[in-house]
Amino acid sequence: MRPVGSLSPGFRGRARTLTDRLPPGQYPTESFPVLSAGPTPHVATDGWTFTVTTETGDSRTWTWQQMMDLPQEDIVQDIHCVTRWSKFDTHWRGVSLDVFLEDVETAATYVKATSYGGYTTNLPLADLRGGKAWIVHGYDGFALSPEHGGPARLLVPHLYLWKSAKWVSGLRLTREDEPGFWESVGYHNYGDPWREQRNWGD
Repeated sequence: MRPVGSLSPGFRGRARTLTDRLPPGQYPTESFPVLSAGPTPHVATDGWTFTVTTETGDSRTWTWQQMMDLPQEDIVQDIHCVTRWSKFDTHWRGVSLDVFLEDVETAATYVKATSYGGYTTNLPLADLRGGKAWIVHGYDGFALSPEHGGPARLLVPHLYLWKSAKWVSGLRLTREDEPGFWESVGYHNYGDPWREQRNWGD
């Protein structure tokens, strides 16, 4: 049996190995560990809403059905948790943040994501645009389970997974960066897994 990443006979080119996809200090896992800052909220889809609020107070809200009527994408991404596990080729379904932000007029450069249950996390607005982030409601062909953030969560796979707020309820656009829950207790403000930005001093 050939090792992972070896070339088949006749193939010319460099195969991308799993090691190439594993950030420093991480280990690969086939499981999907459940880690949360508090109890799991259970939000019914008929009562779920998602609201984008600008720095001037203007807002737009989508119901569950309105979100489901938006263009849907099937997303395959590697994800990386600050607790050092990584999971390759995870399959999601959802709506690009580009769709929600398309008609938003703002001079903000930051976002604070809010969740049912009170969780918050902060991100640069640029990290939610350009096909880099989604609101996802499906995982591996099924509705997203509550323990993994269902009915819908933020997915920002190029950052550590705590930035992908579970049970997302909205985005508040801001001119100044406002640390969220984990950032306020010492986690890194940005959270790039390739730079091992786990804590404030990293």
